[in-house]
Amino acid sequence: MQLRPYQERVVTAMRIHRKGQAILPTGAGKTLCMITDAQREFDSFPSNYTIVVVAPRILLAEQLSSEFLEHIKNVDVLHVHSGETHHVSTTNPDAIRVWESFVTNGICPDGSSGSHKLIFTTYNSLQKIVDSGIRVDTIYFDEAHNSVKRNFFPATEHFSQVGGRCYFYSATPKHSVTVFKPGMNDESVYGKVLAQVQASELIQYGAIIPPKVVVNQLPMAVNGDIAERDCENLLNTLDNQDKMDRVLITAAKTKHIAQLFTESDFYNEVRARGYNVMWITSKHGSHVNGQKVNREVFFDTLNEWGSDPNQKFIVFHHSILAEGISVSGLTACILMRNMDYIEMAQTIGRVIRLDLRDRQAIASGSVKPGDTWNYHKPFGVVCVPVYSKVGISTAQRLQAVVNTIFQEGQPAISVVRR
Repeated sequence: MQLRPYQERVVTAMRIHRKGQAILPTGAGKTLCMITDAQREFDSFPSNYTIVVVAPRILLAEQLSSEFLEHIKNVDVLHVHSGETHHVSTTNPDAIRVWESFVTNGICPDGSSGSHKLIFTTYNSLQKIVDSGIRVDTIYFDEAHNSVKRNFFPATEHFSQVGGRCYFYSATPKHSVTVFKPGMNDESVYGKVLAQVQASELIQYGAIIPPKVVVNQLPMAVNGDIAERDCENLLNTLDNQDKMDRVLITAAKTKHIAQLFTESDFYNEVRARGYNVMWITSKHGSHVNGQKVNREVFFDTLNEWGSDPNQKFIVFHHSILAEGISVSGLTACILMRNMDYIEMAQTIGRVIRLDLRDRQAIASGSVKPGDTWNYHKPFGVVCVPVYSKVGISTAQRLQAVVNTIFQEGQPAISVVRR
């Protein structure tokens, strides 16, 4: 695993300090930093070492599991969440304790022979690991701004105070200036910032591309018909903006996605334009070109299309794809709702990843890292259709986030004031 210089700084800081924060823009490759540190820890101990990886969503926990296990082989794996996985899985504290005991004593329930332990969980289920009473040697909190939520903070504080090594990763830290709510500026829990990387450094090394904010002034809904308004406005944007080949659309509400497909001619119109259409929500599941599919098929299809520069597709969601989920090949996103700083920064992160052809060109030396105007994809489009005061405020907030991250070189920090 070849690390970039800023990733080396993160991994070195983790070797020196038992606890702390790594503030890295989306696309920095924070998972590779965790994997490198985890492999070093496993290699340093002959057996019986436990690492926990925490994610905000089941989807991300499963994605992290796949990425870790591409590189780390000498472990037994447990998932602690309610999602489906082919690994051993439970949310029962007693079952977690039994699994840990079996693996420690060389009786592995999945038939493998390793005795190091790698556990993937969500913030919702982290308390189950606390309740199990098992020893945790290292824990990584991915998208750690989620850990300050009231239901998640007690388990976070527990591992910070009584656990082993403890690291918090975020592109969008959440701070608090009130004693009534926790924030990542509480060094007694979160430690100091061990490493902070600017977005400009990632662009320089060819890790990401800059975003381009586009504000599209559009008419209001006719007779209050939201589905027809969204249909006309989205078609206008798709037809008249550049880089609209592979687009992530963040809907205002889940029901607006369903209404768009059932109460307007949007689906037929975009299919006639050569687009494939996907949408996913926690309530209604995953759909590809009108057919309901399971999530594995959905993400396999999404990654396959994202890796093909000749494919045109649109992906609808409300919030499920905004945070941490790796979505290949997106060229643009359209924001149909207002968001806070964290949600906006995370959504921007979906479209500033390099095109596969540009990665290959940089690797071969035919394109210089950071020479974005010679890339196939020189920027990621972030489009806001403005048709009301809400749209105007969204555009202003979005530009402020972009200025903070890409011009001032600072993370988009969300501050709790009451």
